[in-house]
Amino acid sequence: MSIQTNRLGDPTVRAFVTAVNAGDKAAFEALLTPDATMSDDGSDRDIADWTDREIFSSNGHMDVESESDGGRTLLVSYRNDTWGEMRTKWRFTVDGDKVSRFETGQA
Repeated sequence: MSIQTNRLGDPTVRAFVTAVNAGDKAAFEALLTPDATMSDDGSDRDIADWTDREIFSSNGHMDVESESDGGRTLLVSYRNDTWGEMRTKWRFTVDGDKVSRFETGQA
């Protein structure tokens, strides 16, 4: 059972998931602070390269199963054309109305 995106608790995280699922790279990039960082399975990655490869060029899609930490931690069934579907955890650091860091990895 997934949570409808428009019901996610944190408005910035909600906008992040909406941009990912719409394949809207411009909206996604507008949500990031200029110095935003991210990690995948505990290793820091280049955010532009990673998001292009893992989200935008491979039709990434997030089905949120649950949220915690006021909507800033998500358990997600994530799928893309490269890896298929997997359970992942996403943690967000939100600064104002922008994401300054996100961490993802297998759940």
